[in-house]
Amino acid sequence: MGVGISFLIALKATTLFLFFAYLKNLGFTLFSLPFLYASLISFLVSIASHPSIDLPMLLGKTTDGSFPLFSLIIFGPYIYFVRVFSMLRRLRSGEPPYTQVHDYLYVGGWPSSPHMLPPGDPAIIDCTCEFPRVKDFTVGLPYRCIPTWDTRSPQPADIESAVKWASRQRDLNRPIFVHCAYG
Repeated sequence: MGVGISFLIALKATTLFLFFAYLKNLGFTLFSLPFLYASLISFLVSIASHPSIDLPMLLGKTTDGSFPLFSLIIFGPYIYFVRVFSMLRRLRSGEPPYTQVHDYLYVGGWPSSPHMLPPGDPAIIDCTCEFPRVKDFTVGLPYRCIPTWDTRSPQPADIESAVKWASRQRDLNRPIFVHCAYG
């Protein structure tokens, strides 16, 4: 079993705090404050994403896949970090954005643009709490958000409701695309 998000983000928090302490010791107090802020936010996310706590609602992602302004301001250092990390990871890996696992059923990573969606205007089940629903997808595509931390699984009740929702979408002859952060 690999290292989870809580451990990795705790390492990031520690690194950012060390940058803060180093810059503060050099006399760059004002310049060091963003590192302290980012470190504290990362530490909070590492605690909230720990399996024993598992609190994905901390980031404030709404059922329509958007983030309220207060959430973007407070958790911006983390939210934008994972977006950049995701793009770099996808470029480096060369993995396809989605994989067909059964007829009309696809799994993949966060679709940052429309060309990363499977064919046929799929119904989307979003299993991320860190990534927003892309604005281009808000019109015409059915959407269900099951906020889940990366490297964690959804709660059983959330899985059941998503399966029921997907079954209703399949009854309408719509393909289903289930995505997490990285696929």
